[in-house]
Amino acid sequence: MRLEKLTAKALEVTGADRYQLAIAIAKRATALQNGEQSRLNIDSKAFKPADLALMEIAEGVITIKGFQASK
Repeated sequence: MRLEKLTAKALEVTGADRYQLAIAIAKRATALQNGEQSRLNIDSKAFKPADLALMEIAEGVITIKGFQASK
């Protein structure tokens, strides 16, 4: 899926709050860089951590509570 469509889908999850989405992506990308495994059934080495985080949020695998990406 294209990045623009993923972003639009993820914004639906956050209620169109771009700031909250950016914070959640940053936190999840940091967690992925620090060794956490992606919850998607894809080759995680083929994507950047921020792109993986965006995909996880857009697919609803990671939910957002307040300003934190949670499991």
